[in-house]
Amino acid sequence: MSSGPLEGSAAPKLPGAPSRRRRPKPPPTAYNRSSGSTLELPAGHAAQVFPIGSSTGFIGEAFSMDSLEFMRWAAVRYDDDRFVLVVLFTLMGSQKPGGLIEATHEDVAKALGYSRPHISRVFNVLEADGALRKVQRGVYQLNPAASLRGGLREPRKGEKKRSKVGMGDRVEQLDLLREIMEDPDAPEAFRAMAAPGAKLEVRKESDGEGKATS
Repeated sequence: MSSGPLEGSAAPKLPGAPSRRRRPKPPPTAYNRSSGSTLELPAGHAAQVFPIGSSTGFIGEAFSMDSLEFMRWAAVRYDDDRFVLVVLFTLMGSQKPGGLIEATHEDVAKALGYSRPHISRVFNVLEADGALRKVQRGVYQLNPAASLRGGLREPRKGEKKRSKVGMGDRVEQLDLLREIMEDPDAPEAFRAMAAPGAKLEVRKESDGEGKATS
C-alpha cells in the first residue's frame, strides 16, 4: 500500500508559527528626534558629548528643583494666610538660574492683580521666615535650600564672570549655600534655612474646632 496521500485528498497542514506583525515605529517627537547635526573638528581635537543639566520636557521648558519638606512646611505654615502661597508660587515660577527674581513689588502686584501693599506684606513674611531675601532693589533670591532653578547664571551688574568657558556660571546649589553661610550681610533667618541639616518646624496648636494652627 502506498503511504502517500489519497488521490483527490488534501495533504494535512501543520499549524505554523503565528505571524508576527511588526509594530510601526512611532513618529519622531521632540524626545526621540535626532537633530542630525554634525560637527567638524580641527585635526588634533576631540569632543565630548554629555547631557546638560536642564530639560525640555517640562511645560514651557524651564523648571526648578524644590525641597519636598519645604513645600509640606509651607502648606501648613501658610494655611491661615493662603495668599502667601499664591505669591510664593509666583516667585518660584519666576526664578532665573540661581534663584534670582528680578521684579519689584509693583511688578508682582501688577502680574497678580493685587495692590502693592498686599504684595509688600507677603514679601515681609517670606523674608522673616528665611525663604526669601532682598539682594538689591528689584532683585530678590529664593533660598536655594528651598527652591532653586539651575542652568547658567549670568553675572549681575558690577559682578565679574567667574567662568572662563561659556556665557555664564553653571549654578551649583552647594556653592550657593556656602556663599550664603559666608555672607555676613545675609539675613539670619535666610542663613538658618540655608544651614546644613536645617529643620523646618511648625509649632501646632489646637483651635476651638480641633484644627491645628501654627
